[in-house]
Amino acid sequence: MTCGHCVQSVSGELGKLDGVRDIRVDLAGGLVTLTSDEPLDHAAVRAAVDEAGYQVVS
Repeated sequence: MTCGHCVQSVSGELGKLDGVRDIRVDLAGGLVTLTSDEPLDHAAVRAAVDEAGYQVVS
């Protein structure tokens, strides 16, 4: 698995959420920044990241 694959997997799943306009993944910092048209459901974000094979750590 490559870094590009990680970014693509997470971005692809998060991009399926309603209202998401922009996704920025910073692998070095371990951060994902979402821009959306409406408030996002935290459980849905966690589920999307989990579906990509990763975990939300907060």
